[in-house]
Amino acid sequence: MPDEPTLGEVMRRLEDVRADLKDDFRELGHRLDSKVSLERYQLEQLAKDESIRLVAERVRGIEEAREQAAERRRVDEQRAADRRAADRRLIFTALIAPVLLLILTVYISAQGAAA
Repeated sequence: MPDEPTLGEVMRRLEDVRADLKDDFRELGHRLDSKVSLERYQLEQLAKDESIRLVAERVRGIEEAREQAAERRRVDEQRAADRRAADRRLIFTALIAPVLLLILTVYISAQGAAA
């Protein structure tokens, strides 16, 4: 009968199995604690997506403001160029044209008096 285990050996083996099961359940509990629930994951993803959307909107707003500022600058430069062209025409018509007409009149009068 030496092949059959004694009650002490059976008890030790049962205690070992029980200890192993306890360790396995403790390890399983730690693994489950480290996992994230699907609901929490979805909420975190939604929060992350929302923050990315807000950043994208802010960037879009900044880009639009820059484009508007550039457009205003182009319009102001065009107005300044138009003003300079109008000033040049005004100077020509107010100063240079009368002087040229006076010189032309004097020249024609001088030609008529000489003939």
